[in-house]
Amino acid sequence: MELFIIDWAFFFFIVPTLLIIDLVVFNKNEDRVIGFRQSLILSAWYIAAGLGFGVMVWIQFGPEKALNYYTAYILEKSLSLDNLFVMSVIFTACCIPRMYQHRVLIWGIIGVVLLRGIMIGLGVAAVKNFSWVLYIFAAILIWTGFKLFFLDEEEEADPDEFAKKPLVVFLKKHLRFTPKIHENRFFVREDRSKEGGGKAVLVATPLFLALVVIEISDVMFAFDSVPAALAVTTDTFVVYTSNIFAILGLRALFFAVENILDRFAQVKYALSAVLIFIGGKVYYNAWFGHISSTTSLIVTISVLSAGFIFSYIKTRIDEKKEVPEPSAEQTTGSRE
Repeated sequence: MELFIIDWAFFFFIVPTLLIIDLVVFNKNEDRVIGFRQSLILSAWYIAAGLGFGVMVWIQFGPEKALNYYTAYILEKSLSLDNLFVMSVIFTACCIPRMYQHRVLIWGIIGVVLLRGIMIGLGVAAVKNFSWVLYIFAAILIWTGFKLFFLDEEEEADPDEFAKKPLVVFLKKHLRFTPKIHENRFFVREDRSKEGGGKAVLVATPLFLALVVIEISDVMFAFDSVPAALAVTTDTFVVYTSNIFAILGLRALFFAVENILDRFAQVKYALSAVLIFIGGKVYYNAWFGHISSTTSLIVTISVLSAGFIFSYIKTRIDEKKEVPEPSAEQTTGSRE
């Protein structure tokens, strides 16, 4: 028990430390565009921290828990790609300059750490007190996998439709909101009187709107990712730590792959297959036998890796097809 408390204490020490190092060392000036090279370094930093924590889990609790940790970590990391697509759409729709996107995302990550903790805690408590809840989570995963497989790419995200979303309409209706960007500020004071010279009131900027929508979007995504982790294991420590380490580097990953997100559009098919497999594993373990943690990890890594490779190759082939071939006259002219 004492050792378990120490592990939780270490986790809650290392997470703020990583964020502080990120902000103080790598991002002293938060109002600037984060370059591709720095984004890759930050992403590698967070990935190394997540994988290293898995080694600690292995040493402390054994290979079974460690394999479950890595399976949940990789699964959550892959699911976070959808978050990146949504973030890109939100920033485009809210007209947030790239230099201020970092500030929105860092506060977004802090909020996610807290919200995921609440949702995971509720999910684990539900499964441990009502074992049948796990089968509901598994069914949600299988349904999500099929839905993701048949999802039309054009329906995934449309910046032009953003302002019509019920959530955005509700926020703009119930908040004092200004469409103007006021540098990196979430709130400003504005004179809303028609003649001017009235009392300045506090109004929300597009940065705050983007932050709230990102937070609520993550809660919606958590309805997929939390059941996915719980289908791997119901160990609170493994589920929460793998989730948090997977999303900690989400901000850095966003800036690293923002311009190549379209190259990974086909990964959704591999991800849908993994979700169906993880959900189906719950029923298989209950009715037929036991699929080991090693098998789950191997299947997850293999299918997702194949999905990334296929998606990248397909995109390159499609790009080559879009390049017009030189006409006969151009070819003759070049020879002359």
